Amino acid sequence: MKDYGVTGSTTGVEVMIKLPIQELWSGITAIERYGEWSPECYYGTWLDERIEKGARFEAGNRFKDGFETHVTCTVTVAEAPYRFGWDVYGDDDVPFAHWEYELEDHGAETLVRQSFTHGPGNSGLRWGAAQDPDRAAEVIQRRLGQLAANMRSTLTAMESTLRKPR
Repeated sequence: MKDYGVTGSTTGVEVMIKLPIQELWSGITAIERYGEWSPECYYGTWLDERIEKGARFEAGNRFKDGFETHVTCTVTVAEAPYRFGWDVYGDDDVPFAHWEYELEDHGAETLVRQSFTHGPGNSGLRWGAAQDPDRAAEVIQRRLGQLAANMRSTLTAMESTLRKPR
């Protein structure tokens, strides 16, 4: 399938969260809780016992149009409590996305940088761009905008549920 500029497309957010870094680290690595926070991810479960490079988890996403995906993810970076990232696999042996968090300790708060990079494998984004090649750039930008909005929404919900009354 043609690329249409999908591979390497990236987006991200930077958000100050009112949680200490260790509490936030516990949240971002709680894959089984993403269904509580994310607008698209409705479940996640660890396949391996330890959160370390090479560990795997499953996740399911549900989109506004009702389409669902089930993916397997492999942790590519786990540097507690500063960096956590994973590659996403569908039916191929090549990842179609990479997600990553970088955390910066600010005492009672944590600066979070979350990013998404597409490719090189096949995904719904590549399929969507191929359906309307003349507007592929617009399709890609629209999806990247949705992903950034979802990141902010997820982080806000995570912060809200993890924050303990003081």
